[in-house]
Formats: sequence, C-alpha cells, structure tokens
Amino acid sequence: MTRFIFSKNFYFPLTVTTFSRGREIAMTTSPPKKSLFAAIAANVAIAVCKFVVAAISGSSAMLSEGIHSLVDTSDGLLLLRGIRLSRKPPDSTHPFGYGKEIYFWTLVVAVLIFAVGGGMSMYEGIIHLLHPHPLQNPQWNYLVLSLAFIFESLSWIVAFGEFKAEIGAQTLWQAVHTSKDPTTFTVLLEDTAAILGLIVAFIGVFLGHQLNNPYIDGGASLLIGVILASVALLLAYESKGLLLGEGVDPHMLASIQALVQADPAIERVLRSLTMYLGPQEVLLNLDVQFRNGLSAIEVENAVDRLEKNIRLQHPEMTRIFIEAETASGRSRTEVR
Repeated sequence: MTRFIFSKNFYFPLTVTTFSRGREIAMTTSPPKKSLFAAIAANVAIAVCKFVVAAISGSSAMLSEGIHSLVDTSDGLLLLRGIRLSRKPPDSTHPFGYGKEIYFWTLVVAVLIFAVGGGMSMYEGIIHLLHPHPLQNPQWNYLVLSLAFIFESLSWIVAFGEFKAEIGAQTLWQAVHTSKDPTTFTVLLEDTAAILGLIVAFIGVFLGHQLNNPYIDGGASLLIGVILASVALLLAYESKGLLLGEGVDPHMLASIQALVQADPAIERVLRSLTMYLGPQEVLLNLDVQFRNGLSAIEVENAVDRLEKNIRLQHPEMTRIFIEAETASGRSRTEVR
C-alpha cells in the first residue's frame, strides 16, 4: 500500500511510513500547589513538637505520630521534586517530555508512607506491647496533639479547597480515581490520615493514662500504622495506573470524536487513542477517513482546523497525531 508524507510544501508517495513536521504546544505542567507548601510547613513544626513530647512522656503513640509527621514532610519535598523534574523539556531520550516524573515520585511517596510511616508505627506499637511502661506527663501529649490537630485541619482545609475546585460534581472517591494530578489528592489523603492518626493517638494516650493501661497506647500506635499503610496502598494503586498510561475519560473522548466527525472534510473517525503524559499533557492519536476528492491543501487545512478546534475545547491535548485515509481506502497519509 502506498504511503504518503504530508507537508506544507509537498505531497508525494513514499514506500515507508513516516511523519511530517511536528505540531506541539508548550507543556502546561501546573505550578506547585499552595496546599503542598502549607503541608510541609505544618509538618516540620509538628514533627519537632511530637518528638520532644514523645521523649518527655514516653508515649508510643506520640512517637508514631512524630514519625508520621516526619514522613509527611519528606513526602512533600519529594512531590516538589517530582513537579520540578516534570517540567523538563523533551529531549532525544524522552521525546514526549518528563511529565510522568510526577507519577513516579507519587509512587515513591506511597512506598515511603507504607514502609517508613506504617512500618515504623507498627514496629513501635509491637515493641510497646511487648515491653509496656506507664506514661509520664501526659498533659504535654494533650497539648501537642491539640495544636497538631489545629494545624493539620488548616492544611486539610487548604488541600480540600484546591481539590474541590477540580472535582466538580464527582464524589471524593470518584475524584481521587479520575484525577490525573496526584499532588492535590496526595496532600489531601496525607492530611486526612494525619487527622485520623491524631484522633487515635489522643484516645490512646487518654485511655492509657486514665485506665493506667500502657497496652492501649501501644494498640493506638498499631492502629496509626494501619491507617498509614491503607493510605499508602491507595496512593500506590492510583500511581500505578497513571504510570502504565491511562487515557482520558469516555466523555472527553466522545467530545473529541464528535468535534472531528463534525468537520466537513471528515468522512468518519476510525480510531482515537489517548494517553496522559502528565497531569495536563495528553497524547492524542487519531485515525480518520477524509472525504473523496480533497486536494493536499484541503487536507492540510482540515488538519489545522481539527487541531485548533480540539485544543480550543481541550487544551490539555498537547500532542496530536493524525493518521488519515482516503474514502477509497487505497492510500493513507500520516500527519503530525
């Protein structure tokens, strides 16, 4: 089957598949979210306070909470690194850019939460259950846990406000699953886990002190580890899907197909494939059939028109490849 290369100035048959000139728009990776900076600042201050009070009181749950805040601080820094690396421009080894760096570092964050946060909390809880000792000066625990709850709640409000602006009419869990920007929902899930952990730690310290039962404090540390491990598994699951290459949702794909089909030069849409290269970068491959009798200039104008209309309604389509076939099906041209 004869193949063609389509370009501005020439149109001639070739016997190999090739691409013409590239058509790309600038990467649109979003800047770091203010929720990320708020979470890092809050976690640094809270971690220091928790470790100091854990040393004074000997609370296992408070030590677990200190580890939790330290892990959350590291997670925020890793996400910032992922955002910075994802902005690198395309090069010869990564022609589609580095947008998926943010997905990789989100997976690293999930592993860190599971191994260090969840693992250390469970380990500390087990040690405390095997070698229990009474709490000392629990009033310091109450003070730090109360302050930490206030700061974490403020950070959660900021993260939820940003996330809510992106989810529209979706439920929270639907939005986490469909979101392609892990920075926002990662901070939100971490803050949620932090608030739940603080509540568990407070209950553990309070009941352990009131009932003079150190095993309750150790049990609270174990429960905090379970909470962290659960959040880590959820983040790992979502990151895996993004790293493997998720496409756009069916509604957006149907909208793109309708735009293409409505063009007067298009006979029908044969195939449409998409893949997220980053939170706001999508690769679109279209296989379309042009109407009979179109000249090379008319096909070129149609391609320009299609790209303009698609990006007007879906600006995240940063890279568009169109493989065109004549209505007779005897010749094809690939345009980029």
